Amino acid sequence: MQRYQECRLCPRDCGADRAAGQLGFCGETAECRVASYGPHYGEEPCFSGTRGSGTLFFSGCSSQCFFCQNHQISLGHHGRAMSADQLHASAHQMIRAGVHNLNFVTPDHFWPHIEELCGRLRAEGATLPFLFNSSGYQAPEMVVRYAEWMDIFLPDFKFAEPDLAFVCMRDRRYPELTLEALRRMVAAKGFLEPWDPEGGALATRGVLVRHLVLPGYVANSLAVLRLLRAEFGPLLPLSVMSQFQPVENCMERRHLDRSVTSAEYEQVCQAVEELGFRHVFVQPHGGDAAFLPDFHRDSPFRGNTRRSG
Repeated sequence: MQRYQECRLCPRDCGADRAAGQLGFCGETAECRVASYGPHYGEEPCFSGTRGSGTLFFSGCSSQCFFCQNHQISLGHHGRAMSADQLHASAHQMIRAGVHNLNFVTPDHFWPHIEELCGRLRAEGATLPFLFNSSGYQAPEMVVRYAEWMDIFLPDFKFAEPDLAFVCMRDRRYPELTLEALRRMVAAKGFLEPWDPEGGALATRGVLVRHLVLPGYVANSLAVLRLLRAEFGPLLPLSVMSQFQPVENCMERRHLDRSVTSAEYEQVCQAVEELGFRHVFVQPHGGDAAFLPDFHRDSPFRGNTRRSG
């Protein structure tokens, strides 16, 4: 609990005494809260496989992007408190169900709880990969701590343009912070391996970077791709996503209030090819609506019910 006092777990560096019940910038106290857990089939095939990725979706977020598809939990803070023993029991339930990995979604602001859980599971003999699934907006100095327990890093790289980052999540530093955090992730774990886009051989270690194409901001996507290509070369594994759907905040702001067009997504995919990236996941236009979440449902993703059934 000491690390929740004067909290410095994320780049917001808010200094809130979350252990005393104050809310951090993430909107959470030191009480670990989980919105949903269970086998998830909506990740890339190399993570979901045939038995699902064992996801734990944590409430709150340090990024606070107004367009987040998980806004019910990242901005609305839907979720329930879990003790360390309850968190452990949830992880064990998924392991017994045969999930291919444990997938910690938006984990940085609850890192002390997750670190304790991972240590406990490894001491008990758990061998499946642990996956750090994040916005990319991490304090770079924390990456070495994550890497002690995490086998796979799955960060977003949302913005190459500081002004766009400021509009969306109020921090112009996003590109530089995310790039430095990504450098450290790659240095610690390398690129995702094995690489099998069909999911026959499941990933066990390394880094895969996600990028969500935003409507009206193809130039930002192209800048992200050029930045990543210059820094990491053509073998950096990517997942380029077309699944953006406007949420209520988008409509209220009249900003990002439409879906990505097929022409926009095709332009980004063409740039992926022209830049020579070799290991890339792409989506059908618009993604799969069955994996747009509603965290007020017992099973937030209709696609999981379809697959597990």
